[in-house]
Amino acid sequence: MEKLFKKLNIKPNDISLYKIAFSHSSYANEHKAKQDYERLEFLGDAILDMIVSEYLYLNKKEDEGEMTKVRSSYVCENALYEYSNELELSQYIKVGHGEYKDDGKHKKAIVADIFEALLAAIYLDLGFSTVRRVALDIIVPYIEDNNISFFNDYKSALQEYVQAEQDFISYELVSEEGPSHDRVFTISVMIDGIVYGTGTGSSKKDAEQEAAKIALEKVALK
Repeated sequence: MEKLFKKLNIKPNDISLYKIAFSHSSYANEHKAKQDYERLEFLGDAILDMIVSEYLYLNKKEDEGEMTKVRSSYVCENALYEYSNELELSQYIKVGHGEYKDDGKHKKAIVADIFEALLAAIYLDLGFSTVRRVALDIIVPYIEDNNISFFNDYKSALQEYVQAEQDFISYELVSEEGPSHDRVFTISVMIDGIVYGTGTGSSKKDAEQEAAKIALEKVALK
């Protein structure tokens, strides 16, 4: 990981934190390790929200609603996946044998989660000022490039359409499959009881967005 640390311009004190940050639950289970990256990811998610929120508050003039939309774009799974790929984090991810055969080191959800876990490791090891600097060095160029956006809130757009048409919208969980560390959710969106789109994702939120995207494409043709 020396190459990564050099790229991030950090000098770790506790290397064990970074080893945990790159350990998927399948690897931890196979090697009887006490920890995987999931707790770090939880912490990293909150840290990332704080850093991006602070940056937008100090540097942008938008109101709360607009800042929330902008923040969502740069902390969503697509964005995290891009940041991880920029840092080539997949080469450091450790997964179990079965997950490796399933190309787990390159799965979008896992690669995205690793970025947040890494931020948490940096925070615990080197403090908030360092993790803020690292995160902003990576993310700010994307924010300042107005042509780059990672997130489209299809659910909100569909909701606006439905309200205008005075229709009723609902989302229904169709299925939930896979092991706890690699769930796949399938969700349908219905307008006045009719299914307009069905989406899948590694979280219910992602599946709902995919379903809403498909539904918007259909209602646009009406």
